[in-house]
Amino acid sequence: MSDIAILRQVSKSYQAAPHAPKQEVLCGVDLRIAPGETIAITGPSGCGKSTLLHILGTLDRPDTGSVTLFNEDPGTLDDAGLSRLRANRIGFIFQLHHLLPHLSALENVLVPTLAGADRPDRTAATERARMLLDRVGLGEHMNKKPSQLSGGEQQRVAVVRALIRQPGLLLADEPTGALDAANGKALMDLLLELNSEHNTALVMVTHDPKLAALMKRPLRIADGRLH
Repeated sequence: MSDIAILRQVSKSYQAAPHAPKQEVLCGVDLRIAPGETIAITGPSGCGKSTLLHILGTLDRPDTGSVTLFNEDPGTLDDAGLSRLRANRIGFIFQLHHLLPHLSALENVLVPTLAGADRPDRTAATERARMLLDRVGLGEHMNKKPSQLSGGEQQRVAVVRALIRQPGLLLADEPTGALDAANGKALMDLLLELNSEHNTALVMVTHDPKLAALMKRPLRIADGRLH
């Protein structure tokens, strides 16, 4: 099976102010991601870890270099095409869960299925959402609002939301950063179980060496380069 993501000589710079010098955070990064891989990306704050994740998720574009995702060049897609690619093929989990407070856990999970012309059948999507929520131990809580759930439960809802459309690539940016040790470990166990069951590639940014060690392929960004 072909790689689901290929980055070739990707570079990215940012300018803090109009006349300030540009700061290069990524410099000539090469990366291939195969289906089902688990990858940890570590490095000091500000080294470009989240930038790399955003480029993989088409939330940002490189200054130079090429990106191929699922045999497509996202640089050739318009906003609608990028939205379809993200909705259908890529899942996102962030340190803060970003759940909508006025929706139930089940309704939050279903949000990615509501937009676009190629959205899945509502009944099938709801059945899958219920199954996944039950799978992560939230079967009895799916009708509760986020304020009625613990931090660990809210993050599990965010994980299910990221998986509802069965993405081939799951991007996690410090997903356990806001959780205590016990909930953080439970969440990682869950992510690795789902990765194994669904052959979803998992790329995780983390500062925690213990979490990084759980991934099969540890990578580190230093001086803008991937090691």
